[in-house]
Amino acid sequence: MIILDGKKTSNDIKSELSVLVDELMKKGKRPPHLAAVLVGNDGASLTYVGSKVRSCEKIGYLSTLIHLPETTSEDELLQQINSLNTDKEVDGFIVQLPLPKHIDEEKVLMAVDPHKDVDGFHPTNFGKMALDMESFVPATPYGIVELLDRYRIDISGKHAVVIGRSNIVGRPMSILLSRKSSPGNATVTLTHSRTKNLKAITKEADIVVSALGVPNFLTQDMIKQGAIIIDVGITRVPDDSKPKGYVITGDVNYENVKEKASYITPVPGGVGPMTIAMLLQNTYHAYSRYADL
Repeated sequence: MIILDGKKTSNDIKSELSVLVDELMKKGKRPPHLAAVLVGNDGASLTYVGSKVRSCEKIGYLSTLIHLPETTSEDELLQQINSLNTDKEVDGFIVQLPLPKHIDEEKVLMAVDPHKDVDGFHPTNFGKMALDMESFVPATPYGIVELLDRYRIDISGKHAVVIGRSNIVGRPMSILLSRKSSPGNATVTLTHSRTKNLKAITKEADIVVSALGVPNFLTQDMIKQGAIIIDVGITRVPDDSKPKGYVITGDVNYENVKEKASYITPVPGGVGPMTIAMLLQNTYHAYSRYADL
């Protein structure tokens, strides 16, 4: 069993980007600039956005955090997005989800300029990705594909099962695994909460990508010997014995599954760090393609 170390791989990517930033600075150019919009004080979102800002600082990017109160109206948020869309000094930006219930997430994501949509959530980018055109790929699926590539895992012709059909992970993941490139060319089954006989399907899979958000859902009896297991789940499970009062748990029952798997991602330290690394990668792509320098 080999652990797919997302933390180490993400640090490798950050180091590579840092070298590119140094080269830009030597040429007298400004570094890439990533902005993040956070509405409210959701604990997980604060942690995640803080990690993105620190990562930017580490590799030499410019970063801006726009932290708006929970009471921010939809119109006020849309005005802020328009301001970022037109700011030539900002190469890419994200609107951290989830948003407060009184704000229409779809309307907000549609308002983001596709050229600055480094999260890859805009329909323009999603459609281009599906057609194998140049686009911004959602950071989490992008990170998983990059992890498979850097560990030289050949998935061509293999049966991949994706659990979860969200537009952020499940659907784009199914597209990327089946695309005509490397890594790719897998035969993909996309499963979800209404799928019947899920266990029978996962037991036939060479690769299982679980993006369900249910702690310890995938167990040893649901996979075959030698399967590649990618755990996208990140759930805070209350635990009074821990200093923070919770533990971060994935979809996969790691201790139960690891001895049967050929490759497996841990939680934390697997897919999560890769998501941030690929967001930074997308920001560099935005800078390279569209920056008015």
